[in-house]
Amino acid sequence: MKTLEIIGYQRANLGKKEAKRLREEGNVPCVLYGGDEQVHFHAPMILFRPLVYTDQAHFVTLNIEGEERRCILQDIQFHPVNEMILHADFLELHEGKMVKMDIPVQLDGTAKGVAKGGKLMHKRHFLQVRALPKDMPDYIELDVTDLDFGKSVKVADVPKGNYEIVDNDAISVAVIEIPRALRGKSEDEEEDEEGDEMEAEEAETEA
Repeated sequence: MKTLEIIGYQRANLGKKEAKRLREEGNVPCVLYGGDEQVHFHAPMILFRPLVYTDQAHFVTLNIEGEERRCILQDIQFHPVNEMILHADFLELHEGKMVKMDIPVQLDGTAKGVAKGGKLMHKRHFLQVRALPKDMPDYIELDVTDLDFGKSVKVADVPKGNYEIVDNDAISVAVIEIPRALRGKSEDEEEDEEGDEMEAEEAETEA
């Protein structure tokens, strides 16, 4: 997996007022977990663009005033209106210790159902993966060429690697939506499939 560098600076003061000031100056208040102690710092917002707006996952080298830590972006919060980055949490990596990451899913190929007039619905753009850092993929590629009308690719169908996909096996990742004029199955069958999907979603939420 590729690694990006983010340069940060120790935060002398904490609190909402200080965090607001940092954002107004174009910085992101951050916290680093996973080491001997939490590290509160801030980093220029512009450095987050290649990390956040991408179709691949990345490791991060945090350079906080000359001290480097290898980590992952664990959580990020955006303003609900202008999408400004409000806060970011990083998790320090340790060789031999498993971590969880949201890994992007890339769909490859032209589905049979699309060629017939159907619509490819990308239901899950990310899957949660658990692995050692050395085995964490940049992205998960999913071939949808054989996907026909009314068919879907579920988590259970995703090719496996040296990692575990944490999401519920019954969740659909991609599905071909059938045009109304070409629908052949009954409404009851459609409702049954939707019910199975909802049950899987609820089970994943409870887990």
